Amino acid sequence: MMNKRTFVIFCMLTMAFFSCDSGEDIVETKEVDGEIVKEPQIEVSELVDEETGPITRCTEAGTNPDRATDIPNPVNVGAIDDRSCYADYKEITIDGTVWGIYNITHESNHMDDPNTLQPRIERSLSRSQTTGVGSFAKFTGTVRILEVGKTDNVGSDGTYIMQAKGKHTGGGGPNDPAICLYLAKPVYGDDGNGNQVQQSFDIFREQINFRGGSGAEGRDIVFLTNIEKNVPTEIALEVGFAQDPNDATKKIHYANAVIGGTPFNWDIPEPERGTQSGIRYGAYRVKGGRAQIRWANTTYEKAEND
Repeated sequence: MMNKRTFVIFCMLTMAFFSCDSGEDIVETKEVDGEIVKEPQIEVSELVDEETGPITRCTEAGTNPDRATDIPNPVNVGAIDDRSCYADYKEITIDGTVWGIYNITHESNHMDDPNTLQPRIERSLSRSQTTGVGSFAKFTGTVRILEVGKTDNVGSDGTYIMQAKGKHTGGGGPNDPAICLYLAKPVYGDDGNGNQVQQSFDIFREQINFRGGSGAEGRDIVFLTNIEKNVPTEIALEVGFAQDPNDATKKIHYANAVIGGTPFNWDIPEPERGTQSGIRYGAYRVKGGRAQIRWANTTYEKAEND
């Protein structure tokens, strides 16, 4: 029987004619001083910041002691709200662009009571506190989506990448209600090896039907667009008050988004009850698996008009 040394020599001598397998991948060779030298080719993934290892609930590095745990001088605008013990916010520079990394996993909210609120690492932006025509809050940024939550129930799949916030008069709903949330749901395809993987993401607007609305009765989920995995996509979200185009004596409360250059405008119900315009972004909700969202080039502005 041929020993390993003899086998390797045999493979090297017959490389031009045969393909041999010694348990190592020989992907390239070159001749140096008359000898054939192996040069293993290292495959570098384009997704240099994607985590592909085991999904865990908590890690030692990610278990922050309070929600405001952040890095010094983060490139992403806004105050952090970190309620995930899986990972902390961090940044990576790719081709000159600095990306904020938001990774969360199922049941990793270590701040709130168990089985109550979903995990999140989000950034909140100071709210426009007036309701006069011309008052607004506007956020812009570039998003890359690498992974979102996956469960056995399609209705529970997905992760929020940003949301419009704002309180209202007259009661109803939670103390700090969401107005609409932008939900990324996974679309699967074959990776070439027979595995179904997340290849793109359908973006939906989960919008209230009435102030404080939640659940199936209180919210509708409206399809907006699809974006490919790891493709930088420009996003803008503006929430504010404007004159009603159909009645100059009234005003509308709007949440207008632009995703990949396409506008998706929406008027919020019961505008007369709204008291604020606010925005949060990052990664929020993962009812199964893991979510990995990236944000870069973020900006924020607001106006206050009585």
